[in-house]
Amino acid sequence: MFDDEALPAAVPASLPSAHANARSDSKKPSPLEEEVVRLFDQLQDRLLRYLFSLGLPASDGEEVIQEVFLALFLHLQRGKPRHNLRAWVFQVAHNLALKQRNTNLRNRPNQVDCEGALVDQAPNPEDQVAWNERRRRLWNVWQALPEQDRRCLSLRAEGLTYRDIAQVLDVSLGAVSLSLARSLARFTRADGR
Repeated sequence: MFDDEALPAAVPASLPSAHANARSDSKKPSPLEEEVVRLFDQLQDRLLRYLFSLGLPASDGEEVIQEVFLALFLHLQRGKPRHNLRAWVFQVAHNLALKQRNTNLRNRPNQVDCEGALVDQAPNPEDQVAWNERRRRLWNVWQALPEQDRRCLSLRAEGLTYRDIAQVLDVSLGAVSLSLARSLARFTRADGR
């Protein structure tokens, strides 16, 4: 994605990079650096989960996150708008993830997309069969959802508001609301609850 050697000297010291250790410990981070690091700490795990939901492997997700926060730092350093930075971060991550995913698909056309099934240690075989059947039903619903609905649902699961989701995906607020209602109704029907 980017070469650590090409990073500008203004990269925050606390962001993960090879330059973090080379920086003098005596230099106090600027308020801008502290703000970006604080946002990084708050959003890193949520972003990584969202990127996983888009089909990126962990290594690509971590690279995308580094790019996002470098872009955020540069964005703020240039005095660009600060309105709703959380949504801005998710939107940039979303766009970079789609580019990376497309690159991955072009580079590995025969790659098989498989479900990383987790084995549940249920107390008895009947419960295990029931749990696996439920998980299979819900997984099938997830797979059958249109990609836009999956994206809306994933972003909502990460705590973004409907308005933030609309901004990240560049769709109307009504489209987000309809997508989420439709998706949740499908899951409810499939779960029989």
